[in-house]
Amino acid sequence: MRGWWLRRPQHLRYMLREGSALFLVVYALVLLVGLLRLGQGEVAFNAWRAALGHPLAVAWHLLALVLVLYHSITWFQVMPKTMPAVPLRPGWITGGAIAAMLLLSAGLLAALRWGLP
Repeated sequence: MRGWWLRRPQHLRYMLREGSALFLVVYALVLLVGLLRLGQGEVAFNAWRAALGHPLAVAWHLLALVLVLYHSITWFQVMPKTMPAVPLRPGWITGGAIAAMLLLSAGLLAALRWGLP
């Protein structure tokens, strides 16, 4: 049974999607450490932020970004297969979900950038 997921492309994609969730967990832990440092004061928080500027941390974040995007897109591709029957093409469901994700992300970035409530 070793390497069963390497034999078929759909199994490989499935395992990559599920494995990418581990990067999501680690990224969440990095953010939780940031919250912990924020609670410890300005010096601790600034040290945490400075550590995020290290080239390895930047590379980690870029890898995590790629894997999160892959995880999100493949998750949205599963949506039409798991939903009750609706009179829409699967591509419309997936595309609508991805468009909503991009729109909400842009709105969040705009709110953070311009300090909107």
